[in-house]
Amino acid sequence: MKTNNFILPRLRVMMFLQFFVWGAWYTSIAVYMSHVGMSDLTHWPYTVNPLAAVIAPFFIGLIADKYFATQKVLGTLHLLGAAFLFAAPQTVENPTLFIVILLAYNLAYMPTLGLSNSLAFRNIEDQEKQFPTIRVFGTIGWIVAGLFISFGLSGMFGVAAEQTAMPLYTAATASAILGVFSFMLPDTKPAAAGTKTSFSEIAGINVFKELASPAFFVFMLASFLICIPLAAYYNFTQLFLSSMDMANIAGIQTLGQVSELGFMLLMPLFFRRLGVKWMLVVGMGAWVLRYALFAMSAPDSVVWMIMAGIALHGVCYDFFFVTGQIYIDKQCNDTNRGQAQGLLVLVTYGIGMLVGAQIAGMVYNEFLQGATQLTPENWASFWWLPAMFAAGVALLFVLFFKEKPQAIAQQARA
Repeated sequence: MKTNNFILPRLRVMMFLQFFVWGAWYTSIAVYMSHVGMSDLTHWPYTVNPLAAVIAPFFIGLIADKYFATQKVLGTLHLLGAAFLFAAPQTVENPTLFIVILLAYNLAYMPTLGLSNSLAFRNIEDQEKQFPTIRVFGTIGWIVAGLFISFGLSGMFGVAAEQTAMPLYTAATASAILGVFSFMLPDTKPAAAGTKTSFSEIAGINVFKELASPAFFVFMLASFLICIPLAAYYNFTQLFLSSMDMANIAGIQTLGQVSELGFMLLMPLFFRRLGVKWMLVVGMGAWVLRYALFAMSAPDSVVWMIMAGIALHGVCYDFFFVTGQIYIDKQCNDTNRGQAQGLLVLVTYGIGMLVGAQIAGMVYNEFLQGATQLTPENWASFWWLPAMFAAGVALLFVLFFKEKPQAIAQQARA
């Protein structure tokens, strides 16, 4: 299949908006909730997000694979999500309803992560070379969203935008734009249209069976396990930076996305040099190093170690998640591609992040012991735990992930 020159720009715009939407609200929602009297509920957005990833992807992947064109499903979900985001700020006086609307929004949004990947993969001819040049625009979108919220909106209105509903309205507007734009994406028809539907398909059992192999099982297990320490990063890095008396926290954290941007562009080179297995190992190893740097920096608030740990996000994310998306796609055919990407979202952003958030929260509260924040020494002990956990996952993966010889030969030719 020859990729049309006009297809790649549209896929890049899609990916930019896909992650602009997420970055606009995800990094500021806790601050907004604290400002409107929901400070004791700020963990809920980070609970309903993975919960939605558990519930939705298989069903939506099945719809896109069998019944409706992927771009239409994608557009409909983003338009629905925009409506929920516009409605959310109107319900802050009713915290329960606010959380329910956030859950509804995430049920619409989380399937689009797998759908956007599936749509891109079905419309390109060289995954290793072309997909990183598409996915990198998602990283740019996240960076632009963070900078726009922290500096653009705050500068325009003279207030800290994170404390207001403006990030939610920004995300809603971008979601509506992406919803409309999605209908202009390449027509990606359901590859399995006309075939019978069974319970095993709806539950995702079929795609699991179709992809079954020892290497696949090890990959999925490692993907689940590595998201447990990852949840600690997403949930507590902002609190950690605040405890280290660092200002401009939102701006500092965009360093991770800038790093992600650079490594995304280098991925084709690393694919040729390392192959899938060692790309994944390097990604997991970077997580070990990141948490170790946080732990060593905590007692004396060593800024360069903290900044280096944040900058490692590029290696952590690109080498594991993006490589994993490509690995999964290479196991698929057109009839199960949407469900397969949905399966990966479920295992990582869904079950892995949900379990990880609960474990990280319990560990954090155990260290907190009634205090308002952790001491530097407690932060050091806290970060060593995900570092050791990630090291164990990496070792498990090195020992038990065995690629098929033909897959290795194919990577060498890439």
